[in-house]
Amino acid sequence: MKPWIKKITCALSVTLFIMFIGSAAMAGSQVVRISAAANLTDALKKIGEHFNKVKPDVELQFNFGSSGALAKQIDNGAPADLFFSANAKWMDHLVAGRKVVKESVRDITGNALVVVSLKARPLSDMNDIARFEKIALGSPKSTPVGEYTEEALKAAGLYESLAAASKLVMTQDVRQALLYADRGETDIAFVYRTDALLAKNAKIVYTVPEKLHKPIVSNMGLTVAGNAKPGAKAFYDFMASKDARSVLESYGYAVLAAPSPVKK
Repeated sequence: MKPWIKKITCALSVTLFIMFIGSAAMAGSQVVRISAAANLTDALKKIGEHFNKVKPDVELQFNFGSSGALAKQIDNGAPADLFFSANAKWMDHLVAGRKVVKESVRDITGNALVVVSLKARPLSDMNDIARFEKIALGSPKSTPVGEYTEEALKAAGLYESLAAASKLVMTQDVRQALLYADRGETDIAFVYRTDALLAKNAKIVYTVPEKLHKPIVSNMGLTVAGNAKPGAKAFYDFMASKDARSVLESYGYAVLAAPSPVKK
């Protein structure tokens, strides 16, 4: 065989070997799709980094948004292996529709509802809310933070008058409400305490009394598709790890009882 033919043959062999190894690696990897409430964005991304150190063969694809919008997406057939909701309502909705495995649902974090502002001074009580002209809150129709806010404002006897005066600025999720206040586009915004801690400019000026709304608890569950996927189960189990719990605590969450491992 001529030398130049040997070189070509050798190069082809190396190329084919590299392609084979790459294909094998891709075949061994698994994509896990996670739909999660917007307030968990930073914490889950960080937890994902820790998870991939022990499970590098699992590719995590996150889809963040309001719990209601995400639940409706899953309802309509959008691919998802794990669902993280900012309240029980939307998780129960998917369980009832047989989209999420009931036995896998676990409460994971607790939170608080606060008021943030770029310019306002600390508020003395809920009645101070009435003096502001632009108040950002997540839409109660699709966001848990909006539901908690509406519940608190109604309990304080303020919601109807604020709505009638067109003072309420509805947002698609808690992060958008925070952004409005952070930029000074609204006077104040109702957000979760964990989101408020991420603001660049706005400060917490009031913590809404817990007695005015239902407990703020986030939960997670495996979808029917995720329950059959080893990578999804591995991430679910990882949420009970010391690393995951430490990350949640570092972002200001009250970490609830560790979720028990999924049955294999």
